[in-house]
Amino acid sequence: MLRRPLSAALAAAVLFAAPLGGSAAVAAPAPTADPGPVSVLDTLPLPNFDRLDPSPHPVALTAAPRPLNVSYTYNGQTRTLDDFLNRTTQGFVVLDGDKIVKEWYAPGYSQDSLFQSWSMAKSFTSVAIGIAIGEGKIHSIDDTVGQYIPELAKSAYGDITVRNLLRMASGIAWTEAIDDIPMHVLVSLGLTTTRDWASGRTKAVEQGTTFNYTSMNTAVLALILARATGMPYYKYVQQKLWNPGGMASTAFVGNDSHGNALGYCCYYARDRDFARFGKLMLDGGSVGGVQVVPHDWVTLSATPAGNTPTYGLSWWLDGDDAFYADGLGGQDIYVSRKYNVVVVKSTFLNLDTAEDVPAYRAVAAEVARTR
Repeated sequence: MLRRPLSAALAAAVLFAAPLGGSAAVAAPAPTADPGPVSVLDTLPLPNFDRLDPSPHPVALTAAPRPLNVSYTYNGQTRTLDDFLNRTTQGFVVLDGDKIVKEWYAPGYSQDSLFQSWSMAKSFTSVAIGIAIGEGKIHSIDDTVGQYIPELAKSAYGDITVRNLLRMASGIAWTEAIDDIPMHVLVSLGLTTTRDWASGRTKAVEQGTTFNYTSMNTAVLALILARATGMPYYKYVQQKLWNPGGMASTAFVGNDSHGNALGYCCYYARDRDFARFGKLMLDGGSVGGVQVVPHDWVTLSATPAGNTPTYGLSWWLDGDDAFYADGLGGQDIYVSRKYNVVVVKSTFLNLDTAEDVPAYRAVAAEVARTR
C-alpha cells in the first residue's frame, strides 16, 4: 500500500514535538468527564501555535466499552489487538456511532493528552477548503494559486490548480523525505515563511500528470484559504469546522510565526476530537442534521482523484471500504464506510506502519460483528 515516506523525518519530529513538552503527546492530569476535559495545557501560551477553543455545542460521545476479540494476519503471522496496541500505540479510540466502544492509552497518556497530528492536518485543510468552496469563498476547485496569492502568480505554483494541490499532482519538484525537513525546520523556527518557501520551488513535470506527495502543496492551500476567506486559517477552521463539527476540547494549530498556518501539519488535539472529525466525515459531513461539510465534498474526498487509486483529495483510500487521514509514523483517523466505524490511533513515531490498516480493518469488522 502506498503511504507517505518515513525515512528522513526524525529531526523534524523532535523539533516540532518540542513546543508541547518534548513528546508527541503531553500527559495531563486525570481525565474529566467527556465532553470538554480541561487542563493546564489549555491555557498555556504556546509559540508557533494558534489556539482552537472547544465548540459551544460539542458532539457528545458515550463510553460504552465492550469486548473486542480482534485478530488479523500480517506478514504470515496472527496478531491480536492487544499486541498491536502495546507495540505501536500511545492513544486509541474506536467509535460505533456516538459510542466509544474501545479506548486505550499507554502508561503516561490519557484522554486528556494532546497528540500531534503530523500530516493528518492535510485532511483537515482539505475539508476546510471544501467548506470554503461550498460557501463560494473559493469559486472553483480548478481556480489557480495565482488567483488568490498574486505574490506567487509568476512562480512555479502560479498556474497550479486547487484540485492538483489537493490530489498531490502539482508537478512541483519535491522529494518529501528530503525536502520536507529543511522547510519544516525553517518555518517552525520562524526563519522563513511558507509563502517564501513556495516561491522558490520549480516545476518537475506538468501538473496533473503525476502523483507526488508534497507537503508544500498543502501549505499553499492554507495560504489560499486565508486569502479567499479574509481570515486567518485557524479562525476559519474554528468558525466553520471546529465549532459546528462539535469538537469538545481545546486544540492547537502550528504556524510559521509570520501569520501563516502550516496547513500540512501540526494539529495538537485529543484523540476523542480526532474521532469526532472522523465521525463527521463518516456521517457525510453533517452533525445533528446540519450540513457542516458539503456532502459532495465528502464523496469527492474519498474517491480516487487520479494518478493513483490510493489517494483522494488529501485523504488516503483503503479501496472502496474506507478512507483515512494519515500522519507521520502512524497517526491515523480511519473511517470505515463498510462497517460504519471510526478508528483513531496516535503514537510518537512508529517506523513500521504497514500493519496499521490491516489492524484497523479487523477492528472495524469486529465492532460490526458485536453490535
